[in-house]
Amino acid sequence: MGDRGVAAAAAHAPSPAPSPAPEQLPPALDDALAGFESYLRDERAFSAHTVRAYLGDVTRLLRHAARSGVRDPDGITLPILRSWLALERTTRHADSTLARRAAAARAFTAHALRTGRASTDPGAGLASPKVRRALPGVLTEDQAATLMAVPDPESGPVGLRDRAVLEVLYATGLRVGELVGLDIDDLDRSRHLVRAVGKGNKERSVPLGRPAMDAVDAWLTRGRPALATSTSGPALFLGARGGRLDQRAVRTMVTRYLGEVAGAAALGPHGLRHSAATHLLAGGADLRSVQELLGHATLTTTQIYTHVSVERLRASYERAHPRA
Repeated sequence: MGDRGVAAAAAHAPSPAPSPAPEQLPPALDDALAGFESYLRDERAFSAHTVRAYLGDVTRLLRHAARSGVRDPDGITLPILRSWLALERTTRHADSTLARRAAAARAFTAHALRTGRASTDPGAGLASPKVRRALPGVLTEDQAATLMAVPDPESGPVGLRDRAVLEVLYATGLRVGELVGLDIDDLDRSRHLVRAVGKGNKERSVPLGRPAMDAVDAWLTRGRPALATSTSGPALFLGARGGRLDQRAVRTMVTRYLGEVAGAAALGPHGLRHSAATHLLAGGADLRSVQELLGHATLTTTQIYTHVSVERLRASYERAHPRA
């Protein structure tokens, strides 16, 4: 078919159906949603990712409530919350997703009560699906030691940076977002500490061991000056163009180096965090200290690493004991 025929066919083809307009919420529900967003962002200081996830969950809830005839937050009842969660379950979401949506709903109804938008808190009676937490993958101590030696500091500034990044991730258990947010002034070189800003803008001081401190010193004296530009600012770790190193580059880099360690899974930066915690507990650190190091809000989150250690002990027992 020639160009003219194609044009003629297109002219007679049915127009694509317009995308449906977003479902509009009643004004009182829309106002409550906006207030909840401000609460999450400004008062709780949640990350942009968490705010986006919670708002998406609550928006779905409010649209469901509006279709049920609810016009304001005070009309949301426990049966409506349960019917919404049951509907979400039919979409075959994972239990972890449903648990987060239930948590978002409880946070919203509690906020509505505190701000006078509702007279009761029906979310207090909403149960969450039980989520079986998978044990995180970790490196062995030998694999971790091998990984630290993979980047070649003699290869230039990038090699120096990569060695320092790996050492800091494993020494501190920092989240990758915390690592790339570090500034030079966050280092206390005399006391071998680094100041990290974690979830909720909470600060904590984390020890740096001698190998990590040496790697950072080498990066600062021989590597960073070669990459720094007028726009580098105070960032501790820089990308190849002189800007602050970003999370994606760190994930790519860690995965690449892990690929050179025999038997190591592609765990990414968070795998180094898991490994650091597990190795600390295996070495005799107490759970409270590891909680503080990782910046966990509750001890329950940290306790999963005790399960990792127990599982590793059981596996060793079953391999070694003649009557296992």
